[in-house]
Amino acid sequence: MKTNTNSSKNKKNLQKAKPGLGPVQNLEDHLLPDWWQRIFNSMYLKTDADVVEDKDITSFEIDMFTQILELNEDMAILDLACGQGRHTLELARKGFNRLYGMDRSHFLIRKAKQNCASEKLSANFKEGDARKLPYPNDMFDVVMILGNSFGYFESIEDDKKILKEVRRVLKPYGLFLIDVADGNFLKANYNPRSWEWLDKNHFVCRERSLARDNERLISREVISNINKGVIVDQFYAERLYTKDTLSKMLTEAGFANISFNDDYETDSRKKQDLGMMERRIVTVSQIIKEWSGTRKKDVVVKNVAVVMGDPQKPDIIKPSTMFDDDDYNTIRQLKIALSSLENYRFTYVNNHNSLLSDLQKIKTKVDYVFNLCDEGFQNDARKELHVPAILEMLDIPYTGSNPQCLAYCYDKSLIRGIAQEMGIPVADAFYIKPEENIFEMNIAFPIIAKPNFGDSSFGITQKSVAYTVEELNDAIIRIHDQFGYDKPILIEEFLTGKDLTLGIIGNVPEAYRVLPIVEEDYSDLPADLPKICGYEAKWLEDSPYFRLLRSIPAELPEPTEKLIIEYSIKLAERLECRDYSRFDWRIDKNGVPKLLEVNPNPGWCWDGHLAKMAKIEGFDYAYMLQQILNAAEQRFINNGLLITVPANSIAGVEHA
Repeated sequence: MKTNTNSSKNKKNLQKAKPGLGPVQNLEDHLLPDWWQRIFNSMYLKTDADVVEDKDITSFEIDMFTQILELNEDMAILDLACGQGRHTLELARKGFNRLYGMDRSHFLIRKAKQNCASEKLSANFKEGDARKLPYPNDMFDVVMILGNSFGYFESIEDDKKILKEVRRVLKPYGLFLIDVADGNFLKANYNPRSWEWLDKNHFVCRERSLARDNERLISREVISNINKGVIVDQFYAERLYTKDTLSKMLTEAGFANISFNDDYETDSRKKQDLGMMERRIVTVSQIIKEWSGTRKKDVVVKNVAVVMGDPQKPDIIKPSTMFDDDDYNTIRQLKIALSSLENYRFTYVNNHNSLLSDLQKIKTKVDYVFNLCDEGFQNDARKELHVPAILEMLDIPYTGSNPQCLAYCYDKSLIRGIAQEMGIPVADAFYIKPEENIFEMNIAFPIIAKPNFGDSSFGITQKSVAYTVEELNDAIIRIHDQFGYDKPILIEEFLTGKDLTLGIIGNVPEAYRVLPIVEEDYSDLPADLPKICGYEAKWLEDSPYFRLLRSIPAELPEPTEKLIIEYSIKLAERLECRDYSRFDWRIDKNGVPKLLEVNPNPGWCWDGHLAKMAKIEGFDYAYMLQQILNAAEQRFINNGLLITVPANSIAGVEHA
């Protein structure tokens, strides 16, 4: 979607000034092209509650659509632009069990998942862009776009992209139902101004006008709180489709047997302004096509070499400095999970003495390398970037981040500087070189001392938290002596708020999935121990940190969660984190999230943070690994790197 740069800047400035905007001459001048990314939040559920939160209306609509489509419980059904999942969940209540819902709104999808879990229903919800669906070809018997969720984009070409994607994911002779506002009715009957009470404390005023091209209805919605005044002033628009324009567009997109049912008039209990939902067109069409050839006979088996740390070599990060039973169990769990994936053949490479020659030998026999060598070449964490560097020299595609990204993120101080340059908050800190015995304290206690270079919480223990100058000196000496660390140390303010981490699988900005934010639960930890998830929590089994810490779904205010997600996505793109990554945050005393670390190629083990997030999201360890592979494979294809793997064998990765 292209916009004039100056015009876009003006619109952004106007949008920022909305709470005091006052009367405007033309609503369209204040409309942002991507308005649909901004308004579907908790306030939407309040302003449109008379329809979208009315269970009787939802039940009636599902009964009507079930009859129209002659649905049965064995059909695979996609509720596209599903919002908070009201229709999907109602189908689940009625016994349907192959249900999928997708929506662009992170808030609404999270709400759908929460409601689904609380009612113990069966449905699969994803966050994504309807113009690029994260589903394989020929997957669904039925696709539905309900509740007037079609026609949001500035250009009609984007609506056509949705139809193209629906055509792709429908099975041959699959059905497509659209429930959309009656454009002809609205052009003649829209209400230019209205207002209504939402509850005892909130009321909404609306203005409406037709766009200059007479093809969209522009709306302004001003929501006020009786105590706080105006709290929301937003603009949105929807394309006014008619039976003729819908029929023409569906035909051009390859749909046939187009039929229209009786116009549907919404019966709201409140009898107030229904706006776009007042009278709707319900159309059903069918896709006439052949199978796309993605069935098993066409699937190519992918040969993948898994490069790992060398179990025969020392590793100073591990407590015994060698691989132990827990490490071997982690490798065993990985191999079990990978063996469950269809259409793959895995080879494991872990002898670092012969790594270069081994990779040269198998170069022509594998499609790519699954790089899980987060220990680093020769089990030296400082040489983690050497493995992808070798693979690049050999011209072998590989999963995960490139050497430059790994080099950046290994340097905590450098990442702080990049984040600050991007306007992303970080903890106050200063940097001590190994030869410096005197330094100026410019941040308040408590503080934490940590190796500037390192991962897996190397060198960070409960004794790293200091409340006095003497304790800080002891912490620095301990890092040097106990861990043998002779590089710079980062002295950072010790943040005491929620300890959070967020994972991303995929590649920003093209295709990615944001995993649920998890929080370290310190509630069972003795009160005299500092609340940190350090070396003891990850490596020392007899430590109270190891025994008592739990990772739980984070409960955060919506603005805080949005900020963490926004910042993490920006960092992933700026640093070129590839395929999977993790971002560590902590909340300060004022409720501000501050970046601690960026982890490209984060821990992949079955009980690690990434796997915990995946479990909360609703998929198991094997599926998490599959999604990482899928993300890498799609990236290879996009860059023309993976010739032997057909694009249609790659499962989609969700867009945010």
